[in-house]
Amino acid sequence: MNEYKKKSAEDLMKLLNEKREVVRAFRFDITGSAKKNVKVSVTSRREIARILTELNIRKNNTSEVNA
Repeated sequence: MNEYKKKSAEDLMKLLNEKREVVRAFRFDITGSAKKNVKVSVTSRREIARILTELNIRKNNTSEVNA
């Protein structure tokens, strides 16, 4: 979790898009054949949640400062 706190918002958005692409690609690849590493989807979704949590924390902190 600490690794996400050190990154900028732009880096987090890029990483978020990459992880969403991994999940999307995994979902379409699994339909045609048997994948060996099924944990890719689970770990990617967890990382997406962590990134979104960090972005929301930052958004809420800036709105509290402005209020």
